[in-house]
Amino acid sequence: MSEPGRHQVAELPPTAVRVSEHRLHRVCCPRCATQTRAELPREVPRSAFGPRLQAAVVTLAVRNRVSRRDTTELARELFGVELASGSVDAIVQRAGGALAAPHTRLEQQIKETGWKTAGGRRTLWGALTSQTAVFRIADGRHASESKMLLGERYAGIVCSDRWRGYDYLDPSRRQLCWAHLLRDFTAHSEGLSEQKAFGNAGLQIAHELLNAWDAYQQDGDRACLQAQTAPLQARLRAMLEHAARKSPRTKYHRAFAKNLLNRWPALWTFTHSDGVEPTNNHAERGLRGAVIYRKLSLGSQSEQGERTIERLLSASLTCRLQKRSLFAYLTDVLNANIRGDPIPALT
Repeated sequence: MSEPGRHQVAELPPTAVRVSEHRLHRVCCPRCATQTRAELPREVPRSAFGPRLQAAVVTLAVRNRVSRRDTTELARELFGVELASGSVDAIVQRAGGALAAPHTRLEQQIKETGWKTAGGRRTLWGALTSQTAVFRIADGRHASESKMLLGERYAGIVCSDRWRGYDYLDPSRRQLCWAHLLRDFTAHSEGLSEQKAFGNAGLQIAHELLNAWDAYQQDGDRACLQAQTAPLQARLRAMLEHAARKSPRTKYHRAFAKNLLNRWPALWTFTHSDGVEPTNNHAERGLRGAVIYRKLSLGSQSEQGERTIERLLSASLTCRLQKRSLFAYLTDVLNANIRGDPIPALT
């Protein structure tokens, strides 16, 4: 006899939320008339919402970027629970507070985009590895903020653009993003005369370099990668040295050429260091969700709001990089916070 056909139907229960009531009895001593009331067990939330419901609300707000008002509607229609917009915000703030310790640990282990707080301009910084992400909202795009995030003696390799705030790092510990350089060479190729020729030659080198990197990702042959990029290095070096000479013909691209020559080792770190890529596309992808969140939420309204969102964004992206459930992690965090236990780490 053949196996029967199978047909499965997934369905939600009519009401997804279960309400538990805890009755705290009060007794009075017949001798001294002192009244004593029972206390809640330590694992019971002091708020009106349990950790799984709170984790679901925070996941909707941060990972799925659902507004406070829409979250109350979803909670009512899908879960059968009434939530005020203020309650949603309080839940998000509570989760952000509980994530203080994991966020600090992420900072200790480990680009940036615009942000607004109470209408004022701020900068969202992000440091990403293959398994972790940490975000920080700061006053501006200053070298001091970079040092605070990465440390003055950062031992790893930083892949970034050419912004001067990273110049305190040794060029041998950096990798300049070739995706940014492609845009720079494109801009020069739209110039005139010698600047145009400079930009076109740079674009040709950049495309050949990225093709060599694509081949390396397929075969993992580092010797072949180095053999393919060696002549590109020679061509680029000669081109930059020529452009760096003081001449009316190099007026519009001389500074750019000098900038690359001063950071020369940072152009080629990916050719000899495992785990280093020639672009910072990984960070760009990681920042995309944060940028969308900022545009939808219009930023923060206070310093406390900054701390909350930078912690929640860090937890959200780190969980995604580690292929972990953000909802499950937040449930564990909020459970631990209720009991007064150590908060689970993200690493």
